[in-house]
Amino acid sequence: MFEKMENNTLYEAKIHLLFSLVGNNYLKDIRLFKAFLDVHLEEFIPEEFAYHVRLYDDRPALFYHQNEYNYRTISAPHMISIMLQGLALKDTKDELLILGAKSGYIAALAHKLAPEGKITILEANAEVARITKENLEKLNYQDKIKVIVKNPLDGMPDLAPWQKILVTGAIKQEKIYPLLNQLDPKEGVLFAPIGEAQIQVYTQFLRINDEYFGKKQLQVRFTPLVTEIELDELELITDFSEFEENAETNAKKMDPVSITYTSSILDDIELEPHPKIQLSKSEIKPQDIALTFLIVIEEVIEAFKSEEDAYQCKNFLNNISLLVNILENFRKKFNLNFKKMKNSLNQLKAYNLVRQEIASTEKSGLSPKNLDKKINIINKQLSEINTLQEIIKAEIMKIKKS
Repeated sequence: MFEKMENNTLYEAKIHLLFSLVGNNYLKDIRLFKAFLDVHLEEFIPEEFAYHVRLYDDRPALFYHQNEYNYRTISAPHMISIMLQGLALKDTKDELLILGAKSGYIAALAHKLAPEGKITILEANAEVARITKENLEKLNYQDKIKVIVKNPLDGMPDLAPWQKILVTGAIKQEKIYPLLNQLDPKEGVLFAPIGEAQIQVYTQFLRINDEYFGKKQLQVRFTPLVTEIELDELELITDFSEFEENAETNAKKMDPVSITYTSSILDDIELEPHPKIQLSKSEIKPQDIALTFLIVIEEVIEAFKSEEDAYQCKNFLNNISLLVNILENFRKKFNLNFKKMKNSLNQLKAYNLVRQEIASTEKSGLSPKNLDKKINIINKQLSEINTLQEIIKAEIMKIKKS
């Protein structure tokens, strides 16, 4: 359920971005398409950076900055698509470990893909962890997504096995060995950018019993995963040289992990969330997008019904209009009834203009006459929004049957 909608300009930019990701073959899972629509990126950007970030450009978004050497970004949307699809999260109870917080945005999207599973984020910087925790609490995700200040490379062996592990920063291959041992032996998946230089290889690792298989996906450019535990801006629990020494000591205690690099086994195993669909080869179809937009419209309608602020209602109606206008591209293919939709929307907008006029006089107190007018117009608007909802439900059924 939506608590609020993005302003129309941002929402339009997001939709253009999603169509670009689909067209460039980055975004292949309709569940993730829907998740991007539901989760608002600006909720994860602190106010002081809001004017420095071009939201919904396909580039990293700055959310934390102390100096030129200490800053953090949320990955570019195309990279987030690659990450989350590479994990192949299932709708059921996949337990996901994320190494590096990224302000909580990736975790929030992942929660939409696996709503029944729990997510744990390990973050070395206490301030970044605090920002992330607050972002997730605003969305009431605190019961589903936990944020822990800890060296990400330690993983969470006490909570293992993990069905999925996502590494969000560049990492040496030998550093992932302890993490591989924390994977679920029943097809656990780890996805990480492997390499020390400026260019890494994003690699998907699969564990089957005590065998490990790797598939190199693509070259990427990531900053190193931050592993220094930072209590605050001035104090470090562990300096880097000490960490390197401890990590090497821990690695020596472990049996070496043998990884077989192949592509065939990962294609044959049903890693994807839908049986018999190979995610790496699948494409989002027009029917998927049309159905998703209609479902989003219905969800916005439900939120609209409980919204008391006339100006926020205006924002809801503008976003519905935007989605309906885009759906017109599917008019002939699915025989959608746009005349009924638009007539209902126009009526709702007219009612809302009256509500806004009444709201502008409320500060000085409502007269009994204006109060009666307000109640009357709200009742008419609720009746009309129910009419629009029935139209949308009928269109959803039509597409499902097509």
